[in-house]
Amino acid sequence: MAESFAAPIEDFFCHNTACPGHGKRGHGNVYFRGWSGRDKKIRRVYCRTCKRSYSERKGTALERSRLPPDKVVSVLDHVREGVGVRATSRLTGVSRDTVSRYIALAGDQAKNLHDGLVAFSPRDP
Repeated sequence: MAESFAAPIEDFFCHNTACPGHGKRGHGNVYFRGWSGRDKKIRRVYCRTCKRSYSERKGTALERSRLPPDKVVSVLDHVREGVGVRATSRLTGVSRDTVSRYIALAGDQAKNLHDGLVAFSPRDP
């Protein structure tokens, strides 16, 4: 069973930097290849070009996460609203270290997304 906020497979790309399809969305080189995770709810994505498989969570704040996705979203929503690490820990029921780890992961993901979007934005002459 897929998660309720699952993106279409066409929105994914190959994460292998040596692959000619790396970073290219919607090129038809990736497809659904099964399920992974404890409850078999995480999709596996396979690249036809380089023959590598990876989790749909690769490169996101949810990569290798043991918390349920809704709990991670709750933690990050609290932080986004300006709630401190200790208060977020109390409100969500996760440790302070876990809150800090997800802040770092989400920050890295946001930076990568920003860099990727800025790289493709039009430049001023």
